[in-house]
Amino acid sequence: MTRHALGRYALRLVALLTALGLWQLLTSLDVDIWLRFSQFPTVTDVAHAFAGRLTGSDYWTDLTDSLTRILSGFLLAAVLGVAVGVLVARSRLAENLLGPVLEVVRPIPAIALVPVAILLFPSNEQGIVFITFTAAFFPVLVSTRHAVRALTPVWEEAVRTMGGGRWRILGAVVLPGALPGIFGGLSVGIGVSWICVISAEMISGQYGVGYRTWQDYTVVDYPGVFVGMVTIGVLGWVTSTAVELLGWRLTRWLPRTSYVPGGRSRSAVLPATAPVPGPVVVKAEDDSQYQPDAQQQGSGETEQEARDEHLV
Repeated sequence: MTRHALGRYALRLVALLTALGLWQLLTSLDVDIWLRFSQFPTVTDVAHAFAGRLTGSDYWTDLTDSLTRILSGFLLAAVLGVAVGVLVARSRLAENLLGPVLEVVRPIPAIALVPVAILLFPSNEQGIVFITFTAAFFPVLVSTRHAVRALTPVWEEAVRTMGGGRWRILGAVVLPGALPGIFGGLSVGIGVSWICVISAEMISGQYGVGYRTWQDYTVVDYPGVFVGMVTIGVLGWVTSTAVELLGWRLTRWLPRTSYVPGGRSRSAVLPATAPVPGPVVVKAEDDSQYQPDAQQQGSGETEQEARDEHLV
C-alpha cells in the first residue's frame, strides 16, 4: 500500500473518530441547544448494547433475514432492470408498449406499495422481496436506458460492416459500452433497496434488522435503536462498496483519471512523464512573443484544426 493510500485511509479514520468523539461529548454533557442531545444515548451506551447483541442469536438471525431479502430483490431487479432497459432503448415497439406503464409506476415510492404487496402475495416474506425489487428496478432501468441511448453509432456500424449480427452487436458493443451507466444505476439501486427493505420490515416484517429496530423503539430501548441504525449503515456501505468494486473490475478497459489538486486531472492510463502523442505548440507567457505571420497562419489553419481534433 502506497503512502498516499495510507494517508487517505488515516484521514477517513480521523474523521470518523472525530464524529464519534463529538457525539460522546454532546450526549455525556446533556447539551440542549435547540437540538436535545440529552435524549440521545452516548457512544459507550450504544457500544455496550452492540456487544450484548453480538453474543445473542437474534441479532444474527435478523442479519441473515435482511441480507437474504435484499440480495433476492436486488439481484432480480438487476437482471430485469438491465434487460428491460436495453429492450426499451433498442426497440421502438417495446418503448411504445412498456414506456407509458413504466413511467406511470416509476414515480410511486416503493414503500407506498406495501398495501399492494400485502394483498398480492401470500406471505409477508415475498411481499418484502417485492418491495426491495421495486426499489432497485427503476434506478437500474433508467440508468441502463440512458447509457444505451448515449452510445455512439459508429461502434455499431463498425460491427455491422464486419458482418456482425444483432446478438453480436448486443454482446460486443451495447452491453460493454453501457456498463459504466449500468453500474451507476446498480449503485443507486442497492442504497434505495436498503431504505425500502428496512421500512417494509418495520411495517410488516417478522425478524430482520428493521423489525428489530422498530421493536426496540416501541419498548423505549434507544441504545438498541442505534444498534440497528449502525447495523443498517454498515450493511449498506458494504453492499454498495461491493457493487462499485465489481463495476470497477468489469470496466478495467476504460481509461481512468486520477484527481490532482488544483482542478487538473491526469489520465491513469499514461504515466505522468509519458509524452503526449502528436505535435504540441507551447506558447510563451507573453502572447506578444508568439505572433506567426499571416501567411504561415493561413497556410497552416487546416492542418492545425486537424491536429486539434486529433488531440481532443
